[in-house]
Amino acid sequence: MTSSWGRRLIASLVAALVVVLVVHAAMIAAFYVGSLAGSSAPSGALIVAVSNYFSLTSVIAFVLLWIAGFVGAFDRWWTALIAGVLTGVLAPALGTLLTATAGSSGSAGSPLTGDLIVAVLGTLLGINLLYAVAITALTPTFGRWLFRIVEGARSRFETDRKVALVRIPAGNLAEGLVTHIDRQPVDAERADAQWDAYVAALSAAGWQTVEVASADTLADSVFVEDTAVVLGDTAVITLPGAESRRAEVVGTEAALRAQGLHLERIEAPGTLEGGDVLKVGSTVYVGRGGRTNAEGIRQLRAIAAPLGYTVVAVPVTKALHLKTAVTALPDGTVIGYEPIVDDTRVFERFLPVPEAHGTAVVVLSDDTVLMSSSAPQSVALVEDLGYTVVQVDISEFEKLEGCVTCLSVRIR
Repeated sequence: MTSSWGRRLIASLVAALVVVLVVHAAMIAAFYVGSLAGSSAPSGALIVAVSNYFSLTSVIAFVLLWIAGFVGAFDRWWTALIAGVLTGVLAPALGTLLTATAGSSGSAGSPLTGDLIVAVLGTLLGINLLYAVAITALTPTFGRWLFRIVEGARSRFETDRKVALVRIPAGNLAEGLVTHIDRQPVDAERADAQWDAYVAALSAAGWQTVEVASADTLADSVFVEDTAVVLGDTAVITLPGAESRRAEVVGTEAALRAQGLHLERIEAPGTLEGGDVLKVGSTVYVGRGGRTNAEGIRQLRAIAAPLGYTVVAVPVTKALHLKTAVTALPDGTVIGYEPIVDDTRVFERFLPVPEAHGTAVVVLSDDTVLMSSSAPQSVALVEDLGYTVVQVDISEFEKLEGCVTCLSVRIR
């Protein structure tokens, strides 16, 4: 976590510094070129004078952008735009005001009066206008792009990281939503023990488990996978189709931010739940069903395409989520329970499993997967393919249409 925040701090510093240096140099170039059109030839003294004039302004702009980036302004284009506008206005105004009141060597500064403040504000439409416009334009474009590049760069010590975000079951777990199966009584004490065993299995397989802050009044919050989709170093914060689940994303977002991932998000009217997203190599299958709509898929496609992923929409009408019906083995073979799969032809390689609870696998490594113990025939099938299968009992969560995949968000 420390290295993640450190990377964000460095990314903010680099983005702020480069943006300010580019704008500062652009001001010098603009005044130099402007002097070429004048009656007198430009000189080195002009360059020094312009640089001195904007020096304090650039220092203030650097500090403001650095702080803005560190607190998350560069995570979204519109917050970066707001940061750019505020910096573009405040930095030249404060820089000019402080320079005027401080004075220069051998002369006293001007007193702070209403007339001086009006005059300083007037410079925003005069000599400082170009500086303000440049900062405003570069911050949400070049600055945000550079921030994302630096923040997304992993150190050589992090390239093999395997992190699983998990969330402890809520006290009202039994009230979780049920859509495609009949409601059954849930044993909360047993569910807690099963969750502990699930987390322990991930840890034993070499995964670092990180708990998302508990949400004891959000019944479905244990199914944390639905609140985010991780694509490399980018995490997409979802907008769940079930309105009662939308408050869950806050805790997940904070946990993903602490991991140093770049954050994107699905915005209304789009809806998307992570259980509808299946990654197979560079292909991202997205279930279009009751929880994920066409606009949510369109937004995910726009986010994923620049990252090198191809989004393929898949109809889902017979199950809660796409990954209720299908998941994928480490070699990319999609496995699923045919009675709840709308169209198996969508997938390049499809292997049917004999049990409904045998559809879900969590890929732990290239040769090891995690599966539910309630599907012994499916476990045997996967083992016969040469994989090591770690089994966990999650029967209480299966009563709420849960499976091994939806109990964690995996970051690798």
